[in-house]
Amino acid sequence: MHLGWLLLRVGIGISIFLHGFPKITGGTELWTAIGSSIGVFGINFAPAFWGFLAAVAESVGGLLFALGLFFRPAAVMLTGTMTVALATHLAAGDDFMIYGHALDLLIVFAASILIGAGKYSFDAKLLPKIA
Repeated sequence: MHLGWLLLRVGIGISIFLHGFPKITGGTELWTAIGSSIGVFGINFAPAFWGFLAAVAESVGGLLFALGLFFRPAAVMLTGTMTVALATHLAAGDDFMIYGHALDLLIVFAASILIGAGKYSFDAKLLPKIA
């Protein structure tokens, strides 16, 4: 069980990092485009800021998720990012084949908050009281 969770955590974490890295290095124009997605919730100010936060959540959060370091805060950030992604797809009228990826990751990240980083994580070694 612990090895399975390690494999899932590392695999998903690296995958989401690879989604986020081009976004964090993309600069203000890309951050603005990404951040405008939060408009689906009626938040229309500072889109570059929101886009930067999404890029940090995916890149830094993905690495932290993979390492199991500050795992729950990373999972919370990633859950928020996937919530916005899913809402954006749904508001656009996309079908399941488009929004399914965001939904799948939302489920994984939300469940991860409850599960924790697991036995084979940096949290378990360095921060056992919160693991």
